[in-house]
Amino acid sequence: MVSDAPPKPVVTGVDGSSAALHAVRWAAAEAQRRKAHLHLVFADVFSLVYLPELPTVPLPESYATAVQRQAKQWLRQAADVAAGQAPELVVETEIRTGQAGAVLVNQSRDAQLVVVGSRGLGGFTGVIVGSIAVALSAHGHCPVAVVRGPDTALPDAPVVVGVDGSSGSDRALTLAFEHALRRHVVLRVVHTWPSVNNGKAWWGGDQDTAQTDEERWLAELMAGWSENFPDVEVQRFVAQDKPARALLQHARASQLVVVGARGRGGFTGLLLGSTSQQLLQHSPCPVIVAR
Repeated sequence: MVSDAPPKPVVTGVDGSSAALHAVRWAAAEAQRRKAHLHLVFADVFSLVYLPELPTVPLPESYATAVQRQAKQWLRQAADVAAGQAPELVVETEIRTGQAGAVLVNQSRDAQLVVVGSRGLGGFTGVIVGSIAVALSAHGHCPVAVVRGPDTALPDAPVVVGVDGSSGSDRALTLAFEHALRRHVVLRVVHTWPSVNNGKAWWGGDQDTAQTDEERWLAELMAGWSENFPDVEVQRFVAQDKPARALLQHARASQLVVVGARGRGGFTGLLLGSTSQQLLQHSPCPVIVAR
């Protein structure tokens, strides 16, 4: 039975910053590809602070009213940016009371993707990616995209995904294939194996044999995926390197990097792996953390 329910929206956090507007523009293009609505959300943390009206000190407008007025202005600005990117897109706006991280995590329960900028108005100089982006990537209930700066990638640039055989990388592969298919671009699949310092591999074999074994493993892994996505061209890359470093090298010439929240080496209780965190901090192109 085919459901008549509309697709879940793409959700984007708005706070008046330039980083948020870059995220809105990217999210609008992505929502258009998915034929989904774009839902713009402002998290009103200021209304959590109670400031009583003092009868002896008349104010031109209440604190709450001023916050609401500013929020509506920022949401209108964001909606205009979205319309400029995708004129036919249905855009909804909402003001929710609460801290931004908690509001967006809650919104992610009913979204197919949440998009945020790398830093908001509260960002500190020298901080590459904001705490909200990291928290949402760790606790979100759907995939999370973190957008850094304006999207300057060429439209035919590839999508990159890191794989290590974990359940997290399986989710990342699914998303990466879907994004490559929607964009009609090549998918680059990157797999790494451990570096060594003593000239011998940790398993006692030589490096050429190890490289061959890892390439064979990746080819076997990707065979089934390519059957499911026959219209996506796949390029496989195997290197003796750290995962984050290898993915960052490919990110320089890519339009999107997709990673799992945690890889094969993740510790129990760790919600966001080191590779994902490094990509969020340093990737020059947008990053999607699969959840």
